[in-house]
Amino acid sequence: MHREKTGNLTVISEAGGEKVRAFIPDPLPPKPPLQMDDRLRELHDQSLLALGRLDSVSTLLPDTSLFLYMYIRKEAVLSSQIEGTQSSLSDLLLFEMAAAPGVPLDDVREVSNYVAALDHGLKRLRENFPLSLRLIREIHQRLLAKGRGSDKAPGEFRRSQNWIGGTRPGNALYVPPPADQITPAMGLLEKFLHDQPARTSILIKAALAHVQFESIHPFLDGNGRIGRLLITLLLCTQGVLNKPLLYLSLFFKQHRDEYYRLLQQVRTNGDWEAWVSFFLTGVKDTAEQAVLTAQRLVKLFERDRSRIQEIGKAAGSAMRVHYALQKRPVLPVSEAVRITKLSDPTVTQAFLSLTKLGIVRELTGKKRNRIFGYASYIKLLNEGTEVG
Repeated sequence: MHREKTGNLTVISEAGGEKVRAFIPDPLPPKPPLQMDDRLRELHDQSLLALGRLDSVSTLLPDTSLFLYMYIRKEAVLSSQIEGTQSSLSDLLLFEMAAAPGVPLDDVREVSNYVAALDHGLKRLRENFPLSLRLIREIHQRLLAKGRGSDKAPGEFRRSQNWIGGTRPGNALYVPPPADQITPAMGLLEKFLHDQPARTSILIKAALAHVQFESIHPFLDGNGRIGRLLITLLLCTQGVLNKPLLYLSLFFKQHRDEYYRLLQQVRTNGDWEAWVSFFLTGVKDTAEQAVLTAQRLVKLFERDRSRIQEIGKAAGSAMRVHYALQKRPVLPVSEAVRITKLSDPTVTQAFLSLTKLGIVRELTGKKRNRIFGYASYIKLLNEGTEVG
């Protein structure tokens, strides 16, 4: 079903006297209501089932935090790549170890900021802080805290007109609401997140809220990243996921043109149903892929443990370093010493043993302050994040 409109166009005045038509989205939920035909209902149920399997992934992994550490970083890389950064997962891990990355510093810092923003949001939710405009602004403040974008009013709703596509508002693909409409529109979105005026099932709520946030575009910069992050935070705060294991950035990156087309189609002719179908497909596919990734990681760890056990008396220390690498797959010798509580020579020898087995490789090319990477683990998580 198509609606004639899903918002209002208003004429506003821009600097230099240019007149543009900005879009003010109607409050959620859509009117008339979303039409859930049999196909959409089945897709919805399949998506919920896939999320349930994903939420139980902790039963597969010896330590869910091992998976989360890398998975959150993969999401940060992908979400930032959609915005044009060239940082890879390996670049981010090296940056976090204070090793110089091979990409522009602003790119990798932007990804690191995303990790900090997501971590902050999850921490606040664990403290029972509500998913609210205040929390969204706090997360935004951390996203733009350093580097590129730090001059774009971190943590504050914009006070000027922005636009998407084109060189100015007059030739833009899309012009979001004027600045004086941001707080009212976001206030209504916040109410919708908390089931006002009516309760909405969680996956439908996440689908609708994502479009609404992107249409409001409340910040000068970082809207896309915050909008994608909002999906995961919403699923966590509503109890659908106990751990933040679902990230749609890879799906959105792989279907980027379709993603932007469907967002715009909602605005121009109210086609919420096509968007919801796309969104639910993304949830289902992404959840299923995450479960497969976890299963592959378990097999990788088991295979490598078996190989390490065959090296004889050095296996004990090599096994402890291997476990440390599961937590931090890019690891300096000094950090491995701290984590394992083994001596520097013992850790160095363990890394050499793991290198001979092809499990790790040295990343810096230096003779001192060396950093080793868990090659197969990084390769597995790198899938979809390759640049160039």
